[in-house]
Amino acid sequence: MNLSHIGEFSALLTAFFWVISGTFFERASKRTSSLAVSFLRMIFALGIISIVLWILRGNPFATDAPPSAWLWLSLSGVVGFVIGDIFLFEAYVRNGTRITLLLMSLSPVLTGVLSFFIFGEVLKPLAILGIALTLTGIAVVILTRGEKNKLKLRVNSYGLFCGLMGAVGQSFGLILSKQGMGDYYPFAATQIRIIASIAGFILFFLIGNHWHKLHVLLRDGKAARMTATGAFFGPVLGVGFSLLAIQNAPAAVAAAIMSIMPVLVIPVNWLAFKEKIKWFEVLGSMVTVVGVVLLYL
Repeated sequence: MNLSHIGEFSALLTAFFWVISGTFFERASKRTSSLAVSFLRMIFALGIISIVLWILRGNPFATDAPPSAWLWLSLSGVVGFVIGDIFLFEAYVRNGTRITLLLMSLSPVLTGVLSFFIFGEVLKPLAILGIALTLTGIAVVILTRGEKNKLKLRVNSYGLFCGLMGAVGQSFGLILSKQGMGDYYPFAATQIRIIASIAGFILFFLIGNHWHKLHVLLRDGKAARMTATGAFFGPVLGVGFSLLAIQNAPAAVAAAIMSIMPVLVIPVNWLAFKEKIKWFEVLGSMVTVVGVVLLYL
C-alpha cells in the first residue's frame, strides 16, 4: 500500500470498524438489553484503552489532564456516551443498524449548525446544500406514501425518535469534546469520556434499579462476547484509526470518507445477514452520503 495514502485508507477502515461495531451491538442488544449492552461495552472499552495508553504513553491513566479538560470531557462523556448512546442502542433494536446509521448521518449536520451558533463557524453555501441533501436522502428511506397518498413512516416511530436523539447526543458530545480537549492527547481524552460515562451509567442504574438487566447480559455468554467485540471495533479501533486518518490526511477528506457508513452497511447486511435491500434505500443512502460530504468541502 502507498504510505502517502495511509490517512485515506485509515478513514476507510474507520468506517468499516464503526459499521462492524454497530452490527455487533445491535445483535447483542436484541438478545438481552440495549441499556445493559451500552453500559458493559464502556467497561470493556475502558480496559482496552487503558492498555493502549500504557503502551503508547507509559501511563494507563489520564493523570496529566488539566481540571478544565476533566470538566468538559466528563460532560461530553455523559452526554455522548450515556444519554446519546442509550437512545442510539435502542434505535439499533427498533430499526436495525442500517437505518440507525443512516439517521446518525444527521450528527454532522447538527454539529455544523451548533458550531455556527457556539463557535461562530460560518456555514458555506455548499454546506447548506449538503444539509438539504442529507435530509432528503434520509426522508427517501424512512418515508412512504400511505392511504390517500399521505406520507407515513416505514420505520418504527419510537426507533426513529431514538435515532434522532442519538444523533443529537453525539453532536453535543463532539461540541463539548472540542471545548475541553484543546491540544490534549486524544486517546487520553477519550478515556476521560469513558470514565465519566461509566460513572453516569452507575448512577442511572442505581436510580432506575436496572442491575438485573446487566446480570442477564453477563449470563448470556454470546451477547457478552458480542458486546466485547463491538467495544474493540468501535471505541478502540474506530477511534484509533480515525485519529490516524486525521493525522495523515486533510481533516475534510478523512471526515468525508468516514461518512460513507450508511452505504457500507448495505452490502455488509446483505452478505452477512441476507437482508433484502430495496433500490430506494440504496439511493437514499447515497444521497445522504453526498450531502454529508458537501458539509466538509
